[in-house]
Amino acid sequence: MSMLRLQKRLASSVLRCGKKKVWLDPNETNEIANANSRQQIRKLIKDGLIIRKPVTYAQVICQALTRTEKWEMEH
Repeated sequence: MSMLRLQKRLASSVLRCGKKKVWLDPNETNEIANANSRQQIRKLIKDGLIIRKPVTYAQVICQALTRTEKWEMEH
């Protein structure tokens, strides 16, 4: 597998999200590796080879549960 660090960084900048939220198609690594500009990254996003992962709320739910558990322990 080739290094796609630059492409992931550029994609996160174009998508305005964190690097962890960028998904690169593992079947198209060669084509993604050839992209070295923001314009080429935008084209790959339009083609669906690079996708922004959805927001997950697992951590928020977990924090809310612990908050209620602490409250129940106090009262």
